Amino acid sequence: MLSKIPARVSAVVVPLIAMAVLAGPVVAVPTGSAGGGDDGAGLEWMPTAECVQRSVPLGPEESRLRRPEAAELIEGGGFDRLVRSFVAELCAAQDYPSALEGATAAAGRLWRHAVDRAQGRTPSGALSASDDRPLYWARLAEVASIQQWTPSFALSPSQRADLVATIDRVGRGQDAIAYSTHRPAARRVLVTGFDPFKLDTDLRNGNPSGAAALALDGRVIETEYGRLEFAAAIFPVRWRDFGAGMVERALRPWLADGPDRVDLFATVSVGGPGKFDLEQTNGAWRGGKVDNESACYLGQIPNTAAAAGTEPQWTRSTLPLPEMAAAVPGPFPVNVRTTTDIAPPFFPPLPVITHCGLPNLPAVPTPDGPPPDAIARAGGGGTYLSNEIAYRATLLRDVSGSAIPGGHIHVPILEGLPEFGLTGPEFDGNRDAIIAQLTDLLVAAAGSSRAG
Repeated sequence: MLSKIPARVSAVVVPLIAMAVLAGPVVAVPTGSAGGGDDGAGLEWMPTAECVQRSVPLGPEESRLRRPEAAELIEGGGFDRLVRSFVAELCAAQDYPSALEGATAAAGRLWRHAVDRAQGRTPSGALSASDDRPLYWARLAEVASIQQWTPSFALSPSQRADLVATIDRVGRGQDAIAYSTHRPAARRVLVTGFDPFKLDTDLRNGNPSGAAALALDGRVIETEYGRLEFAAAIFPVRWRDFGAGMVERALRPWLADGPDRVDLFATVSVGGPGKFDLEQTNGAWRGGKVDNESACYLGQIPNTAAAAGTEPQWTRSTLPLPEMAAAVPGPFPVNVRTTTDIAPPFFPPLPVITHCGLPNLPAVPTPDGPPPDAIARAGGGGTYLSNEIAYRATLLRDVSGSAIPGGHIHVPILEGLPEFGLTGPEFDGNRDAIIAQLTDLLVAAAGSSRAG
């Protein structure tokens, strides 16, 4: 039988009212707008301390913390005490090494709390245990505190940036990928998800791929195909991190052909409404969409695992896609997507464009995948970071000479968010159903590729 995660459908609807989060009152504002005011304004709910100057400007992603929903989500997941503790430790740091040690430990506590609540080992707070949003906002609150910190010692800009990068990396579980069971006692499965995004459309958005990563990290599942052990991590919705090699740093040890390699991997993101899409082909192209830092990028994917000048235009999934689509019943249909977009013949090379308001480029759809020597304009998974993480992960595998089955899965858009409030039974139930069906897909993939 295929594994099922029990549905944890919460009937709690958290009203958008003032809540006592961390410190200070919260004032409700309408949902669905980006909020106003200068960076740093409206952060009265954040933990106060003499070493943190809340008037210091923040970037586009951190400045969304001014909205009261951020406070409610942190509180609703039981992360408020962890953020308070981190700020107190930050103020007590006497030098950079102690600050780095504290940031590493605090980010690890965020990740572990998120995984433990998702898997029922710790109280989940007012929000559903499977809700991924509290982790995102708690981690962002710790990043903002570092950015606004005035230490008692000299701190260089690069050291401050390293502290932020530590929270970003460790707080998404990227340094915690590990397996406790050795082969052949268990087969290793690696899964990645993403942060929430489209937050200027609705700050309450979540990402079921990130929720699935929390639900699966460290789980051991007995199946008809044998024992499977899962490890998982989350990645940001930001172009700059991918260009800086975050994916390669986190995944290379597990995708290279060697003793630590996994037996199967799947990069996961949210796709269209009402269905799973199994992506056959990934393209080396960014389509210019706005990320969580309000940044845009149009052009060839930079800094891949291949040697400069040898990057392929396409990589392919080696998951058993037809078998997965046929094997897994569930509330959502499962589709194998083979379509890609290619550049028109004789179209001139394009410079990279990093400003927003980008032109629409001509592209030619190819329903059965790209022909030889075609230039990528979209993979099966599009031109955003879902396509890019799939491209980077499969390229890591390919350049190492490994034959690990792996590829990308698009889960359905998480629907059911009510007009008012942070959550509702339909929203939580849909998230749990997506996680359960994704788990079954991964079990089916492991079973169909067990000889790999």
